[in-house]
Amino acid sequence: MAETALIVGAGSGLSAALVRLFTREGMRVALAARDVKKLGPLTQETGARAYPCDAVKRNEIDALFSAVAGDIGPPDIVVYNPSYRVRGPFTELDPAEVRKALDITAFGAFLVAQRAAQTMLERGRGTILFTGASASIKGYAQSAAFAMGKFALRGMAQSMARELHPQNIHIGHVIIDGGIRQAGGSREAERGEDGLLEPDAIAETYLQLHRQHRSAWAWEIELRPWRENF
Repeated sequence: MAETALIVGAGSGLSAALVRLFTREGMRVALAARDVKKLGPLTQETGARAYPCDAVKRNEIDALFSAVAGDIGPPDIVVYNPSYRVRGPFTELDPAEVRKALDITAFGAFLVAQRAAQTMLERGRGTILFTGASASIKGYAQSAAFAMGKFALRGMAQSMARELHPQNIHIGHVIIDGGIRQAGGSREAERGEDGLLEPDAIAETYLQLHRQHRSAWAWEIELRPWRENF
């Protein structure tokens, strides 16, 4: 029976690569985003279904999971991608913007993961993957809010793994330590050959995590270009 995948925070780049890979692998794919209009070309290309959802609103998360389960089946794998960056000197940060960054990067992940875990525990299996960043383990200057959110996300994933792995729910936190190549992006010339991560290669790692044998599960993987300093 075909598996069902739910990708929250869908858009171009990594999310689109995940959709294309998962559909090629025979999965039924659902995409969730605040603005689903931008997903039209991707859904037409892949046959994936798009659902409007604000990840920081509990009622919308509940509605999303109910709709996906009714339309294509409860998810076997859930990927949480959203994050929100606020840059600037620490003493000048807007508290409202910092709250927004924490809500989207960490609290939304909690809401999605809790609902996913509840569903998966009922079925006795499943995979929940989170997209981290360099800021998950390194707090950069003038990037305190982003580090706060990503540190919280990583801590939650680690705690979930320790609690849920013994219950056959695979938790994975993927640290993307570098820039991701985007179509028409300007960073390629700046970074040079192999200076950016290929979205398709990242997607392959997500799929490998999902398919790992449970005798050798990883809870965290760091990905970076071979030329990237760390």
